[in-house]
Formats: sequence, C-alpha cells, structure tokens
Amino acid sequence: MPPRPPRTASALARWLCGLLVSLALGAWGGCQPEPATPSGAGPGVAAPVSARFWFSYGGRNREVLEELIARFHASQPHYRIDATFQGSYFDALAKLRTALITHEGPDFTHVIGEVLPYLWTAGVLQDLRPYLTGELPFDPADLVPELTQERMFAPLAGTEPPPLFALPFNRSTPIVFYDRDLFAAEGLSPPTTWEELRGVARRLTRREGAVTTRWGLEIPVDWWFWVALLYQAGGQLLDATGEQPRFQEAAGQEALQFLTDLVLEDQVLRPPPGQDYNAWEVANNDFLAGRAAMIWTSTAFLSYLTDNAPFRVGAAPLPGHATFGVPTGGTFFVLLRRASPEASRAAWAFLHFMMQPAQTAYWSRRTGYLPVNVKALALPEIAELYRQDPNYRVALDQLAVARPFPFSPALFTIQREQLAPRLDLPVLGLSDVASALEQAAAGARGVLWRQRHRCRVVDR
Repeated sequence: MPPRPPRTASALARWLCGLLVSLALGAWGGCQPEPATPSGAGPGVAAPVSARFWFSYGGRNREVLEELIARFHASQPHYRIDATFQGSYFDALAKLRTALITHEGPDFTHVIGEVLPYLWTAGVLQDLRPYLTGELPFDPADLVPELTQERMFAPLAGTEPPPLFALPFNRSTPIVFYDRDLFAAEGLSPPTTWEELRGVARRLTRREGAVTTRWGLEIPVDWWFWVALLYQAGGQLLDATGEQPRFQEAAGQEALQFLTDLVLEDQVLRPPPGQDYNAWEVANNDFLAGRAAMIWTSTAFLSYLTDNAPFRVGAAPLPGHATFGVPTGGTFFVLLRRASPEASRAAWAFLHFMMQPAQTAYWSRRTGYLPVNVKALALPEIAELYRQDPNYRVALDQLAVARPFPFSPALFTIQREQLAPRLDLPVLGLSDVASALEQAAAGARGVLWRQRHRCRVVDR
C-alpha cells in the first residue's frame, strides 16, 4: 500500500525531503525517463486522449477552473482533462509525493512556487521547451515577466538558471484590504510606511473595557507576509550561494519584531488565530464582519471580499520601510515526466489554452488573481475592469517591487519545517525574536547541508 500523506506541515516537509533520496536511490528504476515528444500529428484515434489533472481549489476558484475546463472541451474534440480536487496546496503536495514514488497519480498539476526548485532537482518534471515550437506553439515572451518561473527565482551564484519547466497559473501578491467607508469617516489614507501603518492601526482599534471590538490591523503571522516584511527591511532569505541562511540577521529580526510589537506592545494586531490558511480565513471573516479595519491577504480574495463586504472595499500596496518589496505567490502548472506522450500532448493542449489572453483575462476577472498573459492586459474587458474597479490594478502595479526567491531545492523545507512553526512564537510571547529566528536558522543549516550531501540526484 502507498504511504499515507502526513497530517502536519512539518511532517509534510520532512516527507517531501525524502523525495530526492527516494528518486536517487532507485524509486524510478535507477534512470530518468525521457520527456514526451510533443511534435507530430494529433492523435490517430477517434476517442479523445485524456490527461489526469490534480488541482487544489475550493469555492469560487474551483467553479471558475471547472468552467474553463468545460470551455476547453467545447473548443476542440481531441483532448479531455480528467480533473480531480486534492484539497489544499499542502494536501495535494503530500499526495503528489506518494504518487511520484508509486508511479501513480496525475499527468500534470499545479504547485506552489516555493516547491518548484525541489521538484525540478528531483528530476520529476518535464522540460517544456520542446512544446514551445511543437504542434501548439507558444511564446513565453507573451507572459507577464514578473509572474514567470524565471522571475520567481534568482539563480544561486555559480549556477545556470534552469530551463522552462513551469507556466504561471494563479499568481498573486499580498496586498492591503481596508474598509474604505471607515477610512473616509476617519479622514485616513492607506499607509505607505511601517510607521504610518502603526499609527493608522492605533487610530482604528476599538475596545470596550478589556474586549477588543475592532482590530486596526490583521495580518496572518505566516511565512509569505513575514517574507514581505523581510524584503521591506532590506533582508534576504539565503546568501548568494544558497549555502547559508540570512533571514536570522538584523532585517529578519526587525521584520518579526515589528509584528510582535503590533501584537504585544501596541495591541492593535490580532494575535494569531491559527496557522496557514486557517489564519487567512479568520482574517477575511473578521474583515467582512467589521472586526478588522485593515487586513493583509492575497489579491486572490479581491472578488470574494468585494462581493461579500457590507462596505466599500479598498485595496492598496503593502507599505515600505527601508525599501519596498513583496514576494509573489500562487501556483504554476507543471507536467510530470511519468506522463505518457499521449497524455503529455493532451496536457500541453490544455496549458496552451489556459495561457491565451482570453482565458487569463477571464480567470483574473472572476477571481482577482493576476492575468499572466501580457496581451490580456490590452483586452477591452480588462481595461474596463480596471477603470470600474481600480482595486484590480493594485497587485499588477505592485509587481514593480516584486522580489525573487532563491532557486534552492531546500526552500520549501526551510519554509515549512523551520520557519513556519517558529514565526508566531515571539508574537505569542513564547520566545524572543532573535532566539526564534536563530533556531530556525540552525535547522535551515542542517537542511542545506543535507541537501548538498545526501539529496543529490543524477546529474541532468
């Protein structure tokens, strides 16, 4: 029987760390499979060729994705996409790891950007370059540069950037959402610096005795938002070689101390109500219910919050400090090397369909995610959307200060196993900032060492 997926984030990170070792020691029969050949004539059989697709959306996003799959089926008779929902991003990754070892599972999927270096180094993803000039050609120059694989990552010193192996799908940045009516009544504008953020949050926090009835600010104490603060403080995650952590240095401490002070000293930021997407959901619900005047969350929730708020929703870029900076987030499409040539052609046909301006524009309008095709930005419906609701432009304009992640196979494990469990400790009064980050850095050094010495796969 295949191993069961882990139930916790740290177990997932440890479990995925075994992927490279498993593959290197022969889980793939001791060799790398050849990538599928996408060129040549279409399928020579009457029945459509199918490709299995795993996805991680619920709610409206799932509905929109399934609608786009139906449109793809209606657009041509040759290919079918068998799409199945696999839970959250992290649930789906756990299931994918099992599938890679048991030779089962999807032909293609979408995964969060931070795990891409791990999967590529493991040799389980197809190089997409042959498809670009095959029967369904595509020019990567049509993609919004800041949302591409190339700009998501910075290569480590002394290494070459990897070839194209991932295409952007639901891409986002963290932004500020605020109660526009409340801000107008208080004569306030969205803050542009950390100090302004602190002052506005103080102005908008309300208490009745010992009970806080409205938080001025709510930020999930989560990796993504802390990385934004790290960048704004002028810091970085790893050194240029990718061999040593840097997040525990002064900028990282300043970023985490800022969150800690907002919770414990100013008492204007709600203490963490949970981790991962549980905290995100609480922040969204508090905002809609008027229990939070401002929140930081993903642009992905723009349509949802706008449609459900009983007040006018405003959106603004994240404030700066020593500089401005944000990470990008969301997922990328990847095609697995285990997929047959036929299934690979079907998968590519769908990816080609999804990269076109009409589909990327529709996806963005219905969800709030960024349109990934440059030509989509020139479509009348997108121009009209931005004219009617400038909130949709906020994340797009903020791409000017987007910062890359290091292309390190250890990135995901450091995120999930070392940083995620420790970031909220100072905020909860369970540790000081320096100790929490140094403990995470010590763990990260071990992850990086093991990556270099034990988790090497066959040279590509």
